Amino acid sequence: QVQLVESGGGLVQPGGSLRLSCVGSGFASGFDLSYYTIGWVRQAPGKEREGVSCISSVDGSTTYADSVKGRFAISRDNAQNTVYLQMNNLQPEDTAVYYCATDRLIYSACDGQYDYWGQGTQVTVSS
Repeated sequence: QVQLVESGGGLVQPGGSLRLSCVGSGFASGFDLSYYTIGWVRQAPGKEREGVSCISSVDGSTTYADSVKGRFAISRDNAQNTVYLQMNNLQPEDTAVYYCATDRLIYSACDGQYDYWGQGTQVTVSS
């Protein structure tokens, strides 16, 4: 069973930065995180889930929500089975639980459809 574990959340002042990590494990024999498209999704209290960013396993292409473009950057280190979300110039409206997620199929598109989710990491932006 695929497992995703997020870390790196915390409390930061407006304008600050955080780097979230998502470590994957439990892949079928012969496969690792590099085969899987990974997305970051956030959910703020009382709001619906919002897709933040995605990195494709097909060609490494990335997508971002308009609300984070120019401030967030997604990347992957396949040797470490890890995907990162670098978040800069954080604002109070970025406060949410951040989840990483992946599709059960390899080489899937960044289409916002996910089967496996991590437990989430809390990001709080406040002065």
